[in-house]
Amino acid sequence: MRNIMISLMAGSALAISACANEAEAPAPVEDDMAMDAAPMEPGTVVDVAIGNPDFSTLVAAVQAAGLVDTLNGDGPFTVFAPTNAAFDALPDGTVEQLTTEDTETLGGILTYHVVAGDMMAADVIAAIEGAGEGGLEVETVNGGTLTATLVDGNVMLTDALGNSATVTATDVDASNGVIHVIDTVLMPG
Repeated sequence: MRNIMISLMAGSALAISACANEAEAPAPVEDDMAMDAAPMEPGTVVDVAIGNPDFSTLVAAVQAAGLVDTLNGDGPFTVFAPTNAAFDALPDGTVEQLTTEDTETLGGILTYHVVAGDMMAADVIAAIEGAGEGGLEVETVNGGTLTATLVDGNVMLTDALGNSATVTATDVDASNGVIHVIDTVLMPG
């Protein structure tokens, strides 16, 4: 009987020990690495611009002109996005005046940098090459046109006033379009 009691106690101790080990064992955890490895969809063109410090002036201008909701819309949009340096090259006081006193004009300037549809860099280059010597006429959201040409292998955009901007980075993906970075603020005329 004594042997049976010892066996029962030993068995109970093992069972309790096993339960304690199960209770102490960490619960299964989802694989965070697998979740991190899944590609995240980029935000809208506005979200992407907000996430890049080189576009802080552009973001402030979009906000001042009341275009955030529009550019957060379904799209797709192709945005030729001027950098802070491009805005800095405007005459002194221009950005401040547009963002505080003349937001209607600012809205026209900003929508002049937006084209309906997804225009990836390879498609733009192919269209320019197919357009001939005069370049590719691109209609903007504000109803104006930009002329796209190739100069020494670079895509150049010429505005209604004859100013040119060079595309310095291409195909920045957004959930509702694509952004191409330019080095000059274009003017609708």
